[in-house]
Amino acid sequence: MSSDPRDYKLDISSLKDKQPGQTSLVGRPFLSVLFACCGVYQRVYRDAAGTAYHGKCPRCGNVAHFPVGQGGTTARFFRVS
Repeated sequence: MSSDPRDYKLDISSLKDKQPGQTSLVGRPFLSVLFACCGVYQRVYRDAAGTAYHGKCPRCGNVAHFPVGQGGTTARFFRVS
């Protein structure tokens, strides 16, 4: 086995042990949104209160708002014009 010439080691083993009160993107609900205005896909994550998904087009700033409603939908992909 050869030695590693880099002068640093990155230990990421602690990432799987989430501490109480910390947030993580792992398992965080999101929608896949196509912003048709610029032809760009983006993930839109649910807000901290769990009441809606808020996003905007990364190119032109077009805003998208998806409220979480009673019964909801099973769709995970949306197109915003």
